[in-house]
Amino acid sequence: MNAIRPAPFFPAPGHVPADTSPRTPAVSTKLPKVGTTIFTVMSALAQEHDAVNLGQGFPDFGCDPKLVECLTAAMQAGHNQYPPMAGVPVLREAIADKIERLYGRRYDPAQEITVTAGATQAILTAILAVVRPGDEVIVLEPCYDSYVPNIELAGGKAVFVPLGRSGEPGDFRPDFARIAAAIGPRTRALIVNTPHNPSATVWSAADMHRLAELLAPTDVLLIADEVYEHMVYDGRVHESVARHPLLAARAFIVSSFGKTYHVTGWKVGYVAAPATLMHEFRKVHQFNVFTVHTPTQHALAQYMADPRPYLELPAFYQRKRDLFRTGLASTRFRLLPSEGSYFQCVDYSAISDMDEVSFCRWLTTEIGVAAIPLSVFYEAGREQHVVRFCYAKKDETLQLALQRLARL
Repeated sequence: MNAIRPAPFFPAPGHVPADTSPRTPAVSTKLPKVGTTIFTVMSALAQEHDAVNLGQGFPDFGCDPKLVECLTAAMQAGHNQYPPMAGVPVLREAIADKIERLYGRRYDPAQEITVTAGATQAILTAILAVVRPGDEVIVLEPCYDSYVPNIELAGGKAVFVPLGRSGEPGDFRPDFARIAAAIGPRTRALIVNTPHNPSATVWSAADMHRLAELLAPTDVLLIADEVYEHMVYDGRVHESVARHPLLAARAFIVSSFGKTYHVTGWKVGYVAAPATLMHEFRKVHQFNVFTVHTPTQHALAQYMADPRPYLELPAFYQRKRDLFRTGLASTRFRLLPSEGSYFQCVDYSAISDMDEVSFCRWLTTEIGVAAIPLSVFYEAGREQHVVRFCYAKKDETLQLALQRLARL
């Protein structure tokens, strides 16, 4: 016999509830520690005080006009409907060709490459695909601000390991003894970022070999954030996880067209991973964004036919880095290495004993240049008297910032 269910309650005709005002039900937040990001705060402060904004990491110059022409042509050619969920085949083929040409590993475009709505969505999707409630994910600090909220949304726990072998401020080399000590029975994944944001450190081949040895006897997965892969300087090469078979076999490798081609607002990236991992990735991808802007994918595929734009990117940004570093050399900032990415970290200990957030506010309001405090990239807000500048700017922007910073 079927159970008798109570009838739903409906007010009797003519009945008026005591309170007819609109009411929004209370919601228990999933991210109680998340508020307005420091990037939004500092950019607003820079705008209010007409400061040069070297805080947020995006260019203030345009992309190659040929790329815009490719996008226009793609729209005019009728590429304006849904593409395949994993991305248009011609773009996935171009990505696979690039990875093989640069790093020596061939990914199957059909089963092992997925085009994403930027690298941030790619990282979230990878975490949601493999992290279960109670799993632990090792995060190397300082780190990009999306990693920890992504882990928490998946029900996982972030385990923090500080970068730096010496313990001195400004040291951001990986400490493999600490990483090894953090691996436990609940460890599901490790996130690695090289070239590194915010420190501009680049992992070496020896670092990757050591990581491969450390992970070999485990089932720990690797999420490799390589969005600055084409910004490596002074004759170094980018040690992509794709170069290292023992790591590539357990890794989601993430990159960004926005960073590479100066179009951060396009929000297009990609992930490369072994087919078994990509199968799980696509299960999540199809239900959070499903797919990515069609004409942009066709435009990028056409533009990638010429490798020069990304092959010439190291020289392009190294010149800007050197211009900026030369100008800073006359100030009391202590320059930290900038091996890759488009960031320059400096130690301001000789200028002020303020904490990093206060110093950045003072630098913005009184000197007219906005920077980002490194402490915000740490869960517990570690203070080192170090701030980050972005030099992905026009030369005249950098020169104006340097004129103002010369007062220091």
